[in-house]
Amino acid sequence: MTGSSSSSSSGSGSSSGSSRGSAAERRPLFLSALLAYSALLAACALCYSNSLWGEFVHDDVWAIVNNPDVRPGSSLRSIFTNDFWGKRMADNTSHKSYRPLCVLTFKLNIVLGGMTPFHFHVVNVCLHCVVTALLMHTCKHYVFKDGRLAFLTALLFAVHPIHTEAVSGIVGRADVLACMLFLLAFLSYIRSVSACSVSDSFPSTASPCSLALCLFLGTSAMLVKETGITVFGVCVLYDGLVLCRKPLFSHLSRSRLKELIRISRPFIKRACVVSVYVLFILCARLWLMGGSMPLFSEQDNPASFSPFLLTRFLTYCYLLAFNAWLLLAPIVLCYDWQVGSIPLVESLWDSRNMAAVMLALGMLALSLHCYSSLQKMEGREVLVGILFLVFPFIPATNLFFRVGFVVAERVLYMPSMGYCILVVHGLNRLCAVLSRWGAAALTVSMLLLLLLFSWKTVQQNEIWLSREALFRSGIQTLPHNAKVHYNYANFLKDKGQNQAAIHHYKTALRSQGKEEKAEHMLKESIRFGPQFADAYSSLASLYADQKRFAEANEIYKKGIENCPDSSDLHNNYGVFLVDTGDSERAAVHYQHAVQLKPSHYVAMVNLARLLRSSNGSKEAEVWYKRALQVVRKVDILTPLGALYYNTGRYEEALQLYREAASLQPGNQDVWLALAQVLAMAGRAKEAEKMTLGIISKSSSCIECYRLLSAIYSKQGNHTEALDALDRALQQEPMDPAVKAELHFSMGNQLREMNELDRAFESYKLAVALKPDQSQAWMNMGGIQHIKGDYVAARTYYQRALLLSPGSKLLKENLAKLDRLEKKLQGG
Repeated sequence: MTGSSSSSSSGSGSSSGSSRGSAAERRPLFLSALLAYSALLAACALCYSNSLWGEFVHDDVWAIVNNPDVRPGSSLRSIFTNDFWGKRMADNTSHKSYRPLCVLTFKLNIVLGGMTPFHFHVVNVCLHCVVTALLMHTCKHYVFKDGRLAFLTALLFAVHPIHTEAVSGIVGRADVLACMLFLLAFLSYIRSVSACSVSDSFPSTASPCSLALCLFLGTSAMLVKETGITVFGVCVLYDGLVLCRKPLFSHLSRSRLKELIRISRPFIKRACVVSVYVLFILCARLWLMGGSMPLFSEQDNPASFSPFLLTRFLTYCYLLAFNAWLLLAPIVLCYDWQVGSIPLVESLWDSRNMAAVMLALGMLALSLHCYSSLQKMEGREVLVGILFLVFPFIPATNLFFRVGFVVAERVLYMPSMGYCILVVHGLNRLCAVLSRWGAAALTVSMLLLLLLFSWKTVQQNEIWLSREALFRSGIQTLPHNAKVHYNYANFLKDKGQNQAAIHHYKTALRSQGKEEKAEHMLKESIRFGPQFADAYSSLASLYADQKRFAEANEIYKKGIENCPDSSDLHNNYGVFLVDTGDSERAAVHYQHAVQLKPSHYVAMVNLARLLRSSNGSKEAEVWYKRALQVVRKVDILTPLGALYYNTGRYEEALQLYREAASLQPGNQDVWLALAQVLAMAGRAKEAEKMTLGIISKSSSCIECYRLLSAIYSKQGNHTEALDALDRALQQEPMDPAVKAELHFSMGNQLREMNELDRAFESYKLAVALKPDQSQAWMNMGGIQHIKGDYVAARTYYQRALLLSPGSKLLKENLAKLDRLEKKLQGG
C-alpha cells in the first residue's frame, strides 16, 4: 500500500505522462512492468494448477460432452443457429443462451486436443491469465496514477475464490472469455477518443477504426456471454464523465441546452452511434430467439414466480446484498444455489432486509464520493470501480427479464473487477490518513487477505475436479437444497449405489415438498407425450421411493411398451428389478439396453456388478472390459480393479487404479484403494508412503488410519498400529458400526501386545456400540479364560455362540472349559 494520492488527470492517455525519456530511463520501467506481469501470471498459474486435472462436471457434460454442435464432423452452421446447449434458438424449450463464439472454442479444443478435459482446463487458465494482465494494463493507464495499485488490483483479481466456478468449471469459459473481450472493447473505445486540450472539453473521435473495433469486440463479447453487451454502457459513461475534460453534469449547471449540444457534439455522435448499434444487435438477438424469451421453471428462480410484488422486491434486494457478500467474503461457495437454498424474503420485518439497506447505503456513499471527485476533477477510481461492478451484473438482477438462476457465482467474474478496484482504492486512501504503523498494519492485512484468497481458491478447485467431489460439496454446503441431493442421487445411481441414491432422492423430495405435484406433472407428461421415456423412468422412480413397487413396475412395463427403443428405460428397469430382488430379469433388461445402444456403458457396468455379486467374476470381467472399450472412466476402472483385488490379481488391479488416479488426481478414494492393493501385494513401504500422503491432504480420512494400522500390524509394529487406530477414533466417526470396528481392532492390537485388561475394555466398547459382533464376545471370553475366570468366560462364549451357532472354535473353547471345570472339580 502507498499513502500517496491516487488521483489522476482526466485525459484519455496514459497517466504516466507524455515525456518519453531516454532509453536508460525506460529500461528499468520496462523491467519492473515485466516483473509485475510475470508475478501476476505466476499467481494465476499457481492458484489454478490443480484445476487442470479435473474432469467434465455439472454443466460441462451438457454443453460439451452431450452437445452435438461441438462434436467432430458437425456443421459449423449449427453453432450459429442453435443455443449454447445445442438446441434450436426458436425452440420453446431452448434457454435462448446464444453464445456461438464460446461453443466455437469448445469445438476448436476438440479438433486440436480431442475430448481430454485437461486441454479445456489449460485454455481456461490461460484465458484467466490474459484477463488478469489486461486488467492491470487498464488500471495502470486509465484508473490509477500509481502502477503499484494497478498491480495489487490485478493480483487480488487473480486469486479471488469467486472465480473458481468460472475458471475451474469449463463452461465458465463463457464468462472469462467475455471478460477478456469486454476489456479489449473498453481499451479500443478509449483509443478512439483523442486526448483533449485545456480548451477542448469534449474531445473528437480520433480513430473511427478503433471505435469500429470496439463495436466488433463488444459484439463478440455478447456472442460469448450475454453480459458482454454491458461494455457499451460502460464505454459511453466513461466517455461522458472522464474522457471529456469536464463531466457532463458540470456543463449542465453552467450552459444552456443549445450551447451544451454544440460543444458536446463529438461525444453525442459517439453516444448515438453506440446506442443505435446496441439497439440493432438487440433486435437481431430477439429475432434469433424467435421473438420469445426463455421459459424457466419456479425452481430455477422462485422469487420471480411469486405473485406478491413486495416479496419479489425484497428478495431481489437481498440477493444483491448476498452477491456483494460473496465478493467481500467468499467463505461459503456452492455450485448451485437453487431450490430452497435462499428462502424468499416475504416480510419487511425479515432481518435479512438490513443487508439490503446496508448495501444501498454503501452504494449511495460511493456514488456521492464519485460525484464529488469528478466535480473537483480528481481521481476516477471510484467511477470505474462502480461501472465495472454494476454494469456487468445488471443482466442478472431480474430488472429487465427473468433469469434462470437464484445466484450463480460465475456471473460475478466480470463484476469482481470493479470490486477489486474499489477495495484497493479504499485501502490506499485509508493508508494515506493512517500513521506509519497503521499503514504498515493495513499492508500486512492486505497480504494476509491475498494469502487467504489464494488458499481458498486452491481448496475450491479440488471440489471442481470430479462430479462426486462437486456433488458432495453441495450437500455439505447446502443440505436443504433439493437439487444438490437430486444431482448426487443421480450420480450414485450411475455408480450402482442404489440404496444411497434412494436416500438422497427422498431427501430431495422432502426438501422440495412437492411429491404430489411432481407425480401429477409426470402423469401429464406421459398423457401428452407417450413416447417420452424419461417421464416413465422419473414417475416409476418416484413410486419406488414411496415403496409403491407394484405401481412402479407397471409404469416401467408401460414405458417399455410405448418406448421399445429406449435403452435408458431398460437400464433403469434393470436397476429397479435388482432393488426388488429379481436379478435374473434385471440381467435380461441390461443386455437389452446394450443391444439397443452398443455404447451404453452404464448398462454394461450395472450388468457386471450384478454378475459379480452372484459370483460370476469371469463374466463380470468381460462386461467391465467391454465398457472400457467405450470409454475409460474412473467409474468403470475402479470396480474392475476391485474385482481383480478380491481375486488376488494385484498387478492388474494396480494398473487400473493407477489409470484411475491419473484421470482423477484429486479423488481420495482412488488413491486409498491403490494403497490398499499395494499393501496386499506386499509393497508395504509404498502403501505406507501413499497413505501418509493422503492423510497430509485430508487428515480426517478414517479409512486411511485403518489401512496404516493394518500395514503396521502386519510388520509387527503394534504400538504404531494402535496409534493409527487412536487417531482414527479422534476423527469422531458418526457411524456407530465404524466406531465399534475401530475399538475391536484396538482390542486385537492390545491383545497382541499382551495388554489383556486394556484389550478387554476395547472389546467391551465395541460390543456396546455393536452388540452383534460375535468375534468381540469370543475374544472377551478368551481373555477371561486365560485369566482363569471360567464363569465369565463361559458367559461370553455362549453370547458369541448365539450370534454364530456354527462356529467350531467357540464349541472347542466351551469344551475346553468343560474339561477344565471337571478337572478342578475332580481335584
